[in-house]
Amino acid sequence: MKYQGKLANAYRINEGARFRLKDFDPGDTGDIASKEQAGLLLQERLVQLRDLQAKLYAQHCWAVLLIFQGMDTAGKDSVIKHVMSAVDPHGCEVYSFKEPSGEELNHDYLWRAVRRLPERRRIGIFNRSYYEEVLVVRIHPSLLKHEKIPDTLMERKIWEKRFEDICAFERHLVRNGIVIRKFFLHLSKKEQAKRFLERLNRPEKNWKLSPSDIHERKNWNQYMAAYEDMIQHTAVPSAPWFVVPADHKWFTRLVVASAIVDTLDEIHLAYPEIDIARRKDLNEIRKLLELEVGQVSS
Repeated sequence: MKYQGKLANAYRINEGARFRLKDFDPGDTGDIASKEQAGLLLQERLVQLRDLQAKLYAQHCWAVLLIFQGMDTAGKDSVIKHVMSAVDPHGCEVYSFKEPSGEELNHDYLWRAVRRLPERRRIGIFNRSYYEEVLVVRIHPSLLKHEKIPDTLMERKIWEKRFEDICAFERHLVRNGIVIRKFFLHLSKKEQAKRFLERLNRPEKNWKLSPSDIHERKNWNQYMAAYEDMIQHTAVPSAPWFVVPADHKWFTRLVVASAIVDTLDEIHLAYPEIDIARRKDLNEIRKLLELEVGQVSS
């Protein structure tokens, strides 16, 4: 089964000035007819991803940074687990950003992200990221006090300034060979409630749920406004956002996998070419090995 066209393009935001979150349906499944069809297409994408990641590693020039943001239960862990199952673990690094440590709070908010950037030839995955600084910190501005920012720098336009800094940071990374793709897993409030109930009804998932998770639902509209503002200010062609429908996990995985494959295709990966001198060395190695094999077999 071959899917014609680039599925993820429908959800790619290259320039956010006109972006409106209300224009994207969390329950959308595009023209994918069923979960079964999506599963077949996903397997195709994973085969392509495996091949492209091997070339990325061998070429040893580019690095790829994938950023996942979304409300609780949006499926960030699930997407990472299923989509990146095709990737050689040696070429992939996943880091989940939790509440900042004391050491991290003694540095600027981008410091801890810089320490986790992927090396060349690797795919780095941020499960949440520095974007929390214009999301949860914006919804709960009291958290800014813990960052020890001088009072003279605490101005009303702090969020706009952070958008500028993030764009400059990402522009620097792109100019140095780190390809950035950002995914907002767009979940509906109703679907989140269903997933919370599922966690309650399954004892092995009870540990994932806390009272603070339910409390944050009261801020749903504020979070949606913050996400919209964030995408409007930080979506650019070189570091686009993908607003991925997240009410159906099988579709979310397909869109994310397609976006990653498309991205790796765009940078024209290939195995390194062997020059004449290197080819001569390899021929000498071949002769030695064939001679050794011949001696053993005799």
